[in-house]
Amino acid sequence: MVLRIGYLQWHFRTHGSVQLPQPVLRDFRNIENRDALITYADRVRVTDDTGRPVTRWDGITTQTSPITGEPIPDESAQIEQYRYVEPAKAVWPRADYIVGNPPFIGAATMRRALGDGYVDAVRNTWPEVPESADFVMHWWHIAAEAVRAGSARRFGFITTNSIRQTFNRRVVQAQLDAKAPLTLAFAIADHPWVDAADGAAVRIAMTVGTADDADGTLQRVTRERETGEDEVEVALDERRGKLFADLKVGPDIVSANALASNGNISSRGMQLIGSGFIVTPDEAARLGLGTTAGLEQHIRAYRNGRDLADRPRGVMLIDLFGLNANAVRERFPAVYQWVLERVKPEREAKAHTKDGAGYAKFWWLFGKPRQELRKMLSGLPRFIATIETTKHRSFQFLESAVLPDNMLVCTALDDGFTLGILSSRIHVAWALAAGGTLENRPRYNKSVCFETFPFPDATPTQQERIRDLAEQLDAHRKHQQAAHDDLTLTGMYNVLETLRRGEPLTAKDKTIHEQGLVSVLRELHDALDAAVFDAYGWGDLAPALVGRPGATTPLPDKPAAQAAAEEALLSRLVALNAARAAEEARGVVRWLRPDYQNPQAGAAAVEQQTDLDIAQRDGGLKPARQGKAAWPQAMHAQVAAVRAALGREAQSVETIAAGFKRKPVAAVRAVLLSLEALGLATRDGEGFQR
Repeated sequence: MVLRIGYLQWHFRTHGSVQLPQPVLRDFRNIENRDALITYADRVRVTDDTGRPVTRWDGITTQTSPITGEPIPDESAQIEQYRYVEPAKAVWPRADYIVGNPPFIGAATMRRALGDGYVDAVRNTWPEVPESADFVMHWWHIAAEAVRAGSARRFGFITTNSIRQTFNRRVVQAQLDAKAPLTLAFAIADHPWVDAADGAAVRIAMTVGTADDADGTLQRVTRERETGEDEVEVALDERRGKLFADLKVGPDIVSANALASNGNISSRGMQLIGSGFIVTPDEAARLGLGTTAGLEQHIRAYRNGRDLADRPRGVMLIDLFGLNANAVRERFPAVYQWVLERVKPEREAKAHTKDGAGYAKFWWLFGKPRQELRKMLSGLPRFIATIETTKHRSFQFLESAVLPDNMLVCTALDDGFTLGILSSRIHVAWALAAGGTLENRPRYNKSVCFETFPFPDATPTQQERIRDLAEQLDAHRKHQQAAHDDLTLTGMYNVLETLRRGEPLTAKDKTIHEQGLVSVLRELHDALDAAVFDAYGWGDLAPALVGRPGATTPLPDKPAAQAAAEEALLSRLVALNAARAAEEARGVVRWLRPDYQNPQAGAAAVEQQTDLDIAQRDGGLKPARQGKAAWPQAMHAQVAAVRAALGREAQSVETIAAGFKRKPVAAVRAVLLSLEALGLATRDGEGFQR
C-alpha cells in the first residue's frame, strides 16, 4: 500500500493531473486489517474484585492543583484496561519487499499510549526485542528475520533517528551479528521530516536491510531548507562502505568492548519522578534548612543539564533517601507536608503502570535514587559531570555536596588528569561517533562512550601536564561565569567554534568573547588537546585536528584532511580498545580507580603489564589454552586475536593463520594490512611483527 501511494504521488508530479483507473487502490488480496505484532484468543476488560472495570489515567489530561497552582494529572480522565488472552506472534503475509512507516512510540511512553495489557502481551511474545527498545524496533526485528530467512528480499523502514541510540541499535546489531547475517544496504541516519497532520518537525532515519553481503550506501544531509509546504528541501552527499549498527561507515566503533578498567565508576544522576522535590533556597529555609538539625543532609544543592549548559539556577533538592515515611513526618514535618502535597498526587495517578506502583508506594523518595552512584561518590571531594544530551560536549568538576540530575552522566573520579582526557578532542571525537543523537543533539551514553574508551598509557610527566591544563580549564570557565551573571557555557563554546571557523563575531559574540575570555579558553583547549595526543603517541594526527572546528560539536562539512585524520583517530581507538580487551582477557586490567574498583588487590593491582612488557618477557604472546582457537566472527575480536599473536620477531601470514582453526589466511592478511596502516604492526619482508 505504501508503494502504491508513493507511485501515485510520483505519477501526478511527473505527468500532472491525469485520469487514473478506478478504484485508485486496487484489491491486491494481501492487505489485512489486523494487529501487526500479536494475535490473541480474546481481549478481556480488566475488572476488580467487585466486577468494576479497572481504569488508568489517560496520560494526557491534567488539572490545576488547588494547593500549588501547577498542572497535575486529572484523575477523572480514565480509560479502561484490557488483558490479552493467549497472545502469540503475528505472522505477516509473504512479500518480496517490506516497506513501511511504523508508529513512532518510545519505550518510555508505550504503556501510556497503548496500555499495560497490550505492552505486556507484546513484550512477553517478542522477548527478542529488548524492553528498552522503541516500539518501531519490533517491526524492524520481524522484517530483518524475514529477510535473513529468505522469505523476503529486502525491507525498508522510516523510523525515528533514535534507532542509532544504544537501546535500539542492540536490535540492529543482533541482526548484523546473526549466523546468517543481515546487511544494511542503505541508510540515512538523520533526515528532517514534517508531520503534515500538525506541522511538527521531527528527525527520522531510513534503513534498508538485505541478505546480500555487499557494501551499503550511506547518505548524509548536508543542507536543508524549509519550503513552507510541509516539506524540507535537502541536499545529500553519499558514501559507500560497510554500514554498521550506528548507521555509519568507516571504523567499526559499535564493535568496541566495554572495558573492566572503566567499569563501575560512572552513572546517570538522580531520576526524580516529581518536580516537587525541587525547592529554592528561600523555600528550603522556610522548610527548616539552617534551623532544623540534620536537615542539611536532606536538602542539598542540585544541578541538571540546564544548570551546566547555561549557568546554575541555585535551586536545591529534597533528598529523603535512607528515611521511611514515618521518620520524615516525625523529624521533618514541614518537608513531609511539602512532598505529600507536591509529589504524592502525581505518583498515585501513575500507580497503575508497571513502574508506577513502586513509585507510588515510595512516594517520598526519588524514582531512581541511584544507590550505586552514592556508593561511588562516597569519600570523594568532587566528581566529573557532563550533560547527557547537549550541543557541545564538555566536562566539569562538581562538588560532592551537589546532587546531579538524571540528565547528567557522572564519573566518580576526582583527578584532573581524567578530566583532561575526557575534555580532549580525542575523547569527544569518540563520544560523538559512539553515542546517539536526540533530534540533532549528541547524546553521551556511559556504556558506549565512557566504558569502551581506552585511556592512554601516559608517563608521569605527561599526566602532570594534562592534569595542570585540565585544572586551569575548569577554573577558567567557572571564574568567568561567576564574574558575569549572563555568561553561559553554551555561549562560550558557540563563540569558540566561531573563532575556530575563522568567521567574524557578531556584537553579541564579542560581548561573550570578552566576558568569557574565549581566546584564553581556546588556548587552553588547544594545549590540552596537543598534550593528550602526545600521551597517546599520535602526534602525527595533531596538526590536522588540534585547533580545528568541530572539537566539541558535530561538524557536518569537514575539510578532507581533517575528516581523514579523524577517521584515522577513530580507527586507532578501535584497535586500542581491542588490544585492551585482549589484555583484560588475560587478567591485565588498567583500573582507573583501583582502590574502589578492585580493592581486594590493593593499589598494586595495576601491575601495568602492557602487551610490550609481556612480549619482551615471553618472546611473543602465547595462547591461554592449548590447541587452536576458532577464528572470531567480529572484526574487533579478529584484531585483538592477531595483535595477541604478533611478537617481536616477524612471522608470516601463513604462520599466524596456522594458529587458528581452518587457517584463515585471507582474513589474517586483511587484519595485518589494517594494523600496518594504523602503525600497530610493521612488515619485515614477507613477515609482520609488533
